[in-house]
Amino acid sequence: MIKILQFDQLKPEQILNRDLRAEKNVEDVVDAIIADVRARGDQALKDYALKFDGAQLDSLRVSQEEIDEAVAATDPYFLETLRMAAANIEEFHRQQLHKSFVLNEKDGVILGQKYTPIEKAGVYVPGGTAAYPSTVLMDVVPAKVAGVSEIVMTTPAGKDGKVNPVILAAASVAGVTQIYKTGGAQAVAALAYGTESVPAVDKIVGPGNIYVATAKRKVFGKVGIDMIAGPSEILVLADGGCNPAWVAADLLSQAEHDKLASPVLVTDSEALAQAVAQELERQIPQLPRAAIARASVEDNGKIIVCDDLNKAIEACNIIAPEHLEVCVEDPFAVLGRIRNAGSIFLGRNVPEALGDYFAGPNHTLPTSGTARFSSPLGVDDFVKKSSFIYYTREALGQVQERIADFAEREGLHAHARSVTIRYDK
Repeated sequence: MIKILQFDQLKPEQILNRDLRAEKNVEDVVDAIIADVRARGDQALKDYALKFDGAQLDSLRVSQEEIDEAVAATDPYFLETLRMAAANIEEFHRQQLHKSFVLNEKDGVILGQKYTPIEKAGVYVPGGTAAYPSTVLMDVVPAKVAGVSEIVMTTPAGKDGKVNPVILAAASVAGVTQIYKTGGAQAVAALAYGTESVPAVDKIVGPGNIYVATAKRKVFGKVGIDMIAGPSEILVLADGGCNPAWVAADLLSQAEHDKLASPVLVTDSEALAQAVAQELERQIPQLPRAAIARASVEDNGKIIVCDDLNKAIEACNIIAPEHLEVCVEDPFAVLGRIRNAGSIFLGRNVPEALGDYFAGPNHTLPTSGTARFSSPLGVDDFVKKSSFIYYTREALGQVQERIADFAEREGLHAHARSVTIRYDK
């Protein structure tokens, strides 16, 4: 049964107790895989596909014929849903585009900043027990909006050597340019360093298990990454007016992801806390993934009861959750007081699944309390900023002595000389 805790009796580290560090054996395994892929390229990827996925692969690249077959085999209703979701995601992310700017208010001086999309983005899409076409849309569409010209997707094949057709259908809708049949840390290594088939990219995005997350951390610097994502989290901030069955269902929407997922309820109502606990016990046995949900709720779930809504909001900001549902009478009155959250769902009729699949805001979100300093995946993840400076000789001459003085105070005399030499007689 889920733990019910009292906010005033908890220390901050008991409220937020997530840890991103990988175990030493995970680090060692990932180091070995990265080194192997760098040394043996495609053959290493094929060997790992056979070892981990049971797939005997002749070619790593997904052919256009395979993509066309997958699209043709996709239920037309679901294909329409994918296109509607992609349109919503595109519309939202187009609002994130920046404009380059120029400042020329001083005589002889032009300053500015320009935005340039990265050339190649790598998108990692998990495989395994479930297929996530939503991840394809959420990670690819912002890259397309940003203007990325080459989007390389990796995802593991099944034992039949084929990629799940709904993943391929989503990739076709989103506009992926290349798809390769590889997963795990080996896919991250291939995207970072390149192989005979897989091109090296500039940035890798997308969620994965602890091996994928560890590999992304290790290749950071060679390539950019979006974030180091931990297990999924949901925090429901609910007052006494909420339906406990709805709250329990929302908590379980994340608990079914992973035994390590973290479902949390923060409330100012002891009665709601007890009712939700009972609802969880009623609903968990009804789930196809009941064993996973049970482990998540009992090992990582909790209900935190606060004296009032102010303290409940304080608890939310300490936890800094990936997903935050604000299920209170007036959610917009609370919105301005939420400082730390990946994505915020306002009102009692906005389940987290709405954002996962359809509404438009991104569902690749900061986890493990990192919403204190980081943001959802977006257009900014696929563009670079470059500043530019132009001075005429006369404009530089007006400030040359100040620049030289500044440089000499830092002991950097060549810096100073590079300015003053232009004015030597």
